[in-house]
Amino acid sequence: MKIHIQKRLHHRPPYLLIDEVMEASPQAIHVRKIPREEEFYLQGHFPGSPIVPGAIMQEMTTQAAGLLISEFYSPVPDYDSEATPGHALGVLRAVHHAKYRKFARPGDILEIRAELILNVETSFRFRASITVGLSKIMSNEFTLMNITEAQLRGE
Repeated sequence: MKIHIQKRLHHRPPYLLIDEVMEASPQAIHVRKIPREEEFYLQGHFPGSPIVPGAIMQEMTTQAAGLLISEFYSPVPDYDSEATPGHALGVLRAVHHAKYRKFARPGDILEIRAELILNVETSFRFRASITVGLSKIMSNEFTLMNITEAQLRGE
């Protein structure tokens, strides 16, 4: 399945943290990210031993889930983050838990998977994980919401 990432997400470089969508359905999504030495979040974290911050791994999972929401649960047909006014899809509402088991480093192939486990109106609860090779390095559960652009702007 081909999902145009920048059409579906409001995020833009350098904060767009997904390289490609591997597969997607209304219940689950699998995306990939390969962190590079020059990524903003690796500068100074840590000198001589760069590792991807846990908060960035959390954001990678929420961006993946946001793609699923905008592709399959948009309140408008063919949602376009730049052309469809009035909507902010997949805004983080809560992180229910997160576990970090190993580090992610530049050049690692991060396989990011998010599974929709509950959807009530505009609220979406996900279970997600990041693996490198056969090792699960992070897992979490969180809730995203669809809100209006006015709410996003604080109006």
